Amino acid sequence: MKDTIDFGAPSEFGIHHYYVDIPAVPREAVSVYEDFGFDGDESRRETTECRVILVRELWTKIRDTARRDFNTRLKAKKMSTGSWKPGRTKLDRFLGRELCILAWAAEHASPQECAVICQKWLAMRPEERWWLYSKTASEAGQSNEPQRGWRKALYCALSDGTSIRLAPQVKPKQKIKQENEEAQTSLFEEPQMSLLGILDEPGNL
Repeated sequence: MKDTIDFGAPSEFGIHHYYVDIPAVPREAVSVYEDFGFDGDESRRETTECRVILVRELWTKIRDTARRDFNTRLKAKKMSTGSWKPGRTKLDRFLGRELCILAWAAEHASPQECAVICQKWLAMRPEERWWLYSKTASEAGQSNEPQRGWRKALYCALSDGTSIRLAPQVKPKQKIKQENEEAQTSLFEEPQMSLLGILDEPGNL
């Protein structure tokens, strides 16, 4: 297992990851960036794109939900956990995509609506969040595109309704044993799953 920092981000320099820029000034907005790194070629110019800028009040409504979810999964893989801090906090590229889904839904919301958004985000499987990210980022993935297509649809889908109660996730002992034996498998390896397979599951978006 490779060394990581913060929320599962690679410790090596120039590797693809995401980061959250949290200003030290309490009321300033928080930004989420995708850093494409150098792709193994340090002669290339590092490419960074701002995916979302979220006002601080809304960030404070979603940050703990994301932190707990990410750290629970990191702990399950016996990896170090992260916390949000002033300055840059790095994330594994798959966790960064998931955070963008939560932030994109919250950017249109009221503070009260964020509770429902967080619960519905938690109810989604990681691969569902990844699929939503790919659809949204393909047409409205920049920080200055909050009113376009899938970007705005995320707010409508996740904020609608009332709070939901999440069922506790209990894993069979055999499943836990199997996961513990997969020490060399990446925590956030993208599965070979078709869109049809995701949408056919009950309760999916």
